[in-house]
Amino acid sequence: MDANNSAPTETVETAGAPLPPQPAGGASGKPTVTVLDYGSGNVRSAVRALERAGAEVTLSSKADDVLDADGLVVPGVGAFATVMQELKAVDGVRLIGRRVAGNRPVLAICVGLQILFEEGVEHGNRGKGMGEWPGTVERLAADVVPHMGWNTVEVPAGSMLFEGVEQDRFYFVHSYGVQKWEFDVVQPLMKAPLVTWSEHGGPFIAAVENGPLCATQFHPEKSGDAGARLLRNWVNSLRKAA
Repeated sequence: MDANNSAPTETVETAGAPLPPQPAGGASGKPTVTVLDYGSGNVRSAVRALERAGAEVTLSSKADDVLDADGLVVPGVGAFATVMQELKAVDGVRLIGRRVAGNRPVLAICVGLQILFEEGVEHGNRGKGMGEWPGTVERLAADVVPHMGWNTVEVPAGSMLFEGVEQDRFYFVHSYGVQKWEFDVVQPLMKAPLVTWSEHGGPFIAAVENGPLCATQFHPEKSGDAGARLLRNWVNSLRKAA
């Protein structure tokens, strides 16, 4: 859950030289994935789920492991501001930014999705996020929070993540979310982001696919067969990206 009792934090600069292309696959021939180890509580289940999805997985916060892997997974459990502080402590914000700038795949989960937006507002406190997308993380407009359990999602056409599970349910545990999509910049050579929605008291963003950067508000590692298929879709995309 992402109830917050922490003070807001400031955004860290993510500038850095784009990463050079890296060879795909580890010694096993499988795509390599690093799960960013910064103190989040759901990392072990994410590691096991990614291994079952066909990846060679490392749990690490070392710069080389984060930057050189075919894919990076950013888990997230807790408060927006706290997760930002913990990421900064391991230089995670800068490293994530370098991967995105270098067109290197990243998958963020739960609060990992939230911190990619500009800011979070929890208990009246405003915390700055990474600002990869405009928007604010706010308390869900529902009588009952947290939103805990299985829910359907509204998937846009052309989704890579949800191929084969467009009609399935996924497991959510959160009190806050992004309830408006405010990214309206369209460039000639840029594919528009794909935004998946769900609803609890009102619509909120359940997932985003934006070039190398993907994120889900739900927990695919806890979403049974549907989540396993989604992770397999992402792991398989790492081969294509390479």
